[in-house]
Amino acid sequence: MSEIRLHLSVRDLTDADLPSCGWAGSPKHVRELVHRIRRAEAGEVDYLAVCTPLGLPVAVGGIDYTVEPGVGTLWQLGVHPALQSCGIGTLLVRSAEQRISTTGLTRAELGVEESNPRARALYERLGYRAFGRELESWDVEAEDG
Repeated sequence: MSEIRLHLSVRDLTDADLPSCGWAGSPKHVRELVHRIRRAEAGEVDYLAVCTPLGLPVAVGGIDYTVEPGVGTLWQLGVHPALQSCGIGTLLVRSAEQRISTTGLTRAELGVEESNPRARALYERLGYRAFGRELESWDVEAEDG
């Protein structure tokens, strides 16, 4: 078996990244990332991109500082499907935790869908523990718009 090493960096997501983020969700979701970037510019959130040496995002995720006082809430975490289970999600979460720590906060929270056991296993491996359940919803764009 061959081994491939990829040098990755973590930085803020930018508008210029959006055309290469089609893997991150529906076209509607990618269009709405513009609003996340604007919230980051306002200091309400951080929105991170894990990038290849060419600057292409292969993972993205946000930290919302407005959900609960004193907490950085991780949300919309995603890794390119072809690169899942390669440690990139761990890099993204650890980078988000470091960013939260840099702001002076000591607590991070996140949510995960019960229908996503791989992500749940990652978060548990990283030390996150379930403490409650909430119903959530989001808009979905059908193929016909």
